[in-house]
Amino acid sequence: MDTVITAGRVLTRPSTPVPGGAVLVRDGVIVAAGPRADVVAQAAPGAERRDFPTGTALAGLFNAHVHLAFDASREMLAHFSSEDSPVEGARSRLTSMLRSGVTTVRDLGDRGHLGAAVRRSFAGAVAPRLLVSGPPITVPDGHCHFFGGAVASDAGIRALVDENAAAGADVIKVMASGGQITEGGADMWESQFDARQLALIVSHAASHGLPVAAHAHGADAIEAAVEAGVSTIEHCTFLTGPRAVDRRPAVAEQMAAKGISACSTSSRNWRMIVEKVGDEAAQTMYGRLPWLEEHGVRLLSGTDAGLPGSVFDDPVGALELYEWLGFPRRRILEIATCDSAAGLGLADVTGRLEPGLAADVLVVEGDPLASLAALRNPLLVLAQGREA
Repeated sequence: MDTVITAGRVLTRPSTPVPGGAVLVRDGVIVAAGPRADVVAQAAPGAERRDFPTGTALAGLFNAHVHLAFDASREMLAHFSSEDSPVEGARSRLTSMLRSGVTTVRDLGDRGHLGAAVRRSFAGAVAPRLLVSGPPITVPDGHCHFFGGAVASDAGIRALVDENAAAGADVIKVMASGGQITEGGADMWESQFDARQLALIVSHAASHGLPVAAHAHGADAIEAAVEAGVSTIEHCTFLTGPRAVDRRPAVAEQMAAKGISACSTSSRNWRMIVEKVGDEAAQTMYGRLPWLEEHGVRLLSGTDAGLPGSVFDDPVGALELYEWLGFPRRRILEIATCDSAAGLGLADVTGRLEPGLAADVLVVEGDPLASLAALRNPLLVLAQGREA
């Protein structure tokens, strides 16, 4: 059955708002989007009408970096270790994301292939599109070793890539540097794998047709991951010490040339961090995002949801960081939709309201090009044409 969604404005993409527009959905796919009269003329007789005269229709949002295994509490690691029904908890988190307007999610680290199990559990039910990595590749006792992805040799690397691929992974995750939530492991700025090992991961993942996402805070780890040809750099903070940063223009230029995207992994916690460290230090920390943008690096929208305070149902709180940094709202919406789709290899699937793409549609009250706060008021969320 056809469904015609009309709205005060339709953003077929953030740069092309259509006043008084409409979207025609048929069998989970967008058939038409644009001026209302043109769209309505293509609808079948008796099409369902959904009218939102003061609303805005746009593509569903992305969150390209989450951990459904974590519950976003201060005790998230303890809860992770002791949770009796991990699928049930993860399902609830994924559902909350959908209701907040997020229609595509990439989970970048779990234990026991939880993400794949969650995806199977939604068979026949409405849920966001879910991309999963399975246990990330790390070193013995390395960052996030508790997910079960520690390897000690090239053979171990190949075996884990094979296992994740067989379990349904859409992407291979590697912990190229240390991280802050793992006691006793490498520091955030310290590398865990060298360029040769990262190249092995990339090539073996490619043999399964899979891209590689590299967790990399350290400047050296970022450079090695870019040299190896990963698809995305997660965090991308260019650290060389506890408070030392070394942004390397040549590396950013190489990222842009190779089409390697950067995912900020910044949640709504950014406001708390600004208050804690002050504007100057926060600008140093978050200033990498406009700097990467200036160098032509594609930015992805991701929040590291699941870590303490990084909640699953407030994508807007994270996007407001970009506004604080001076990004135009149009660009922010592009990062959250079509740019993230392109960075995850989904540009031909979703991320825009255009014919032939999946009907991942978000309708909000008001105009997000005038105020991002409008995104906090979803009126309708469709995931592949199905209402949340």
